[in-house]
Amino acid sequence: MSATAFSPLERYFARRGVSRIEVTHGIATPKLFTDPAAEHMATRRAAGLFDFSFMTCIGIEGRDSLALLHRLQTRNLASLQDQRLAYSLLLRENGTVINDVTIWRIAADRYLLFTGRHDDLQHLAPLADGLAVSIDDRSREQSVLAVQGKQAWAIIKRCFSAHAPGLPQQLPYYGFVALTFDGNACLLARIGYSGETGYELVIAADAAPGLWDALLRAGADRGIAECGFSAIDTLRIEAGHILFARELALPVTPFEIGLARLVDFYNAECAGIAALRRTRWQAPARALAGLMIDERAAELTRRADADLSAVAKGSALLTSVCLSPVLRRRIGLGFVAATDRRPGTRVRLEPGVSARVARLPFYDPGRFLARRTR
Repeated sequence: MSATAFSPLERYFARRGVSRIEVTHGIATPKLFTDPAAEHMATRRAAGLFDFSFMTCIGIEGRDSLALLHRLQTRNLASLQDQRLAYSLLLRENGTVINDVTIWRIAADRYLLFTGRHDDLQHLAPLADGLAVSIDDRSREQSVLAVQGKQAWAIIKRCFSAHAPGLPQQLPYYGFVALTFDGNACLLARIGYSGETGYELVIAADAAPGLWDALLRAGADRGIAECGFSAIDTLRIEAGHILFARELALPVTPFEIGLARLVDFYNAECAGIAALRRTRWQAPARALAGLMIDERAAELTRRADADLSAVAKGSALLTSVCLSPVLRRRIGLGFVAATDRRPGTRVRLEPGVSARVARLPFYDPGRFLARRTR
């Protein structure tokens, strides 16, 4: 969405004087509402409410929808059921990752694809050549809200009790359901980015401010907090999640970011699969790792033009960094030589600054919380 074409939710935040940050070119979202560390801890302790409307939503419909998706991304979706999601990757021809995406199956010939960068549309359109399929950019038409935290489901149930009496007792992880809110169609999915139990709600842009306020009222006595991008960034680093503008700003492969499980090597239609198949059994030279950063370190930033091939034994390339509100120390994500990926290994970030390799995720190592049942 253009930075000048404000959505109803953006206008709502602007009237309140909420600080904004540009996530990608021309796309902004709330940066913070109060204190990012307080927003972070509210999400860990109870619930956080986030605006994820910066994500690009693409509708894919037609009898060749599945054929297009198999050209586009790395997963075999033939067995994906209605009202289920899949996490996947977009690849370049050389096998490096363009972006990570989620695919929502509405019906056999109807899907939604969510990606963090609007430019990914340029990758999709040429692949539809010769197929009976329509591609619709719906990013301007709808908003995406997220409720994350152990109180999230209770808040959503209360919010929708008068609007959706058919709300299920619970949703499966990576499942979604169609609801209505104030007469508007709404999709509710169980999916998160914080390391906590989380949900995302997709609703018409005009209805988003009303839903935002309703969720706040429903969570007023359960500790819900309005949260900005600064908080979700520290939450996702603690949870070991990648960000397209950080870890994927470099030409990395699924092997190097630990996401080879998302690659169906028999999906011959997908761009980049052939390149990955040739190196499938070769150990990657580099690996994404958690980094416990030397407390003496001054402010650290990643270099957008960094050369990943320069990550030699004993060194690391930092891609994300934050002061962890939970661990109360500076942590980061970055790439280390494969020989240095063992937790506890000390690596050099820059002159005078070192870090210890840590197991990912930093928070909830067993990855229980995001999948827990209520």
